[in-house]
Amino acid sequence: MTSIIDGNAVAADIREELADSVATLKDAGVTPRLATVLMNDKQASETYVSMKQRDCEEIGIAAEDVRIDSDAPAEELFDTVAELNAREDVHGILVQDPTPDHVPDERVLSAVDPAKDVDGFHPENVGKLVAGNARFKPCTPHGIQKLLESEGVDTEGKEVVVVGRSNIVGKPLANLLVQKGAGGNATVTVCHSRTDDLAAHTRRADVVVAAAGVTELVDGSMLSEGTVVVDVGINRVDADTEKGYELVGDVEFESAKEKASAITPVPGGVGPMTRAMLLYNTVKAAGEQTGVDVTLP
Repeated sequence: MTSIIDGNAVAADIREELADSVATLKDAGVTPRLATVLMNDKQASETYVSMKQRDCEEIGIAAEDVRIDSDAPAEELFDTVAELNAREDVHGILVQDPTPDHVPDERVLSAVDPAKDVDGFHPENVGKLVAGNARFKPCTPHGIQKLLESEGVDTEGKEVVVVGRSNIVGKPLANLLVQKGAGGNATVTVCHSRTDDLAAHTRRADVVVAAAGVTELVDGSMLSEGTVVVDVGINRVDADTEKGYELVGDVEFESAKEKASAITPVPGGVGPMTRAMLLYNTVKAAGEQTGVDVTLP
């Protein structure tokens, strides 16, 4: 039987343990605080921010909701981030992607204090990750590691194929998986839109992570028996439902399930883990900034 990896359940366990860590901080007089900065009017972004704030409140993290008009000058965003950087009561800062076209992406990534960059995307934090001394692991790659750990998948010596080379998932995950230590020591191949014969790579993998943003790119014919499949994709497709659409991943679930020993569903797989690891990074940041020793799951 194929194991369906329940990201909701794993994330709930992590949140429960993080609630104990938050209690430790509060006993020391510290309330961890995450500031989310939203500078767009997209409904999806609004939903993501609301979900992150609800997660924070659930385990006792203070959530600060900062809104900036999407037509405002770029300097308003950078001034706001600078103010949050300077506040001792703010331990984590997240600028919700995307920002408007007139706001330079690279400058946004560099604006947040690296010690408060709970996304893990500041160039300094990327460098520390690559060097094997990560301050904050990016949330989705770290969540994937936790999912594999929960399923008892030891990546040491395994062939892992990561389909996708984004700065958010593909590249940082590949870096984490090749590191020495628990959750690493894998032999990693990164595939992408220019890869010749993708199926030849995925068929030899022990673990396939699909993170290309292409609907049902990987199907069962591209997998070997017993492969572990992690589907990062979230794609909206037309469907005869009340909403008029459904969410599917980068993996064609039904055919892949016939080959896989374990597989993540969409939704309910990687998504909840991304949010849980944001809480993890916020709690870690609060502990490091205040000198309070907290135990992390």
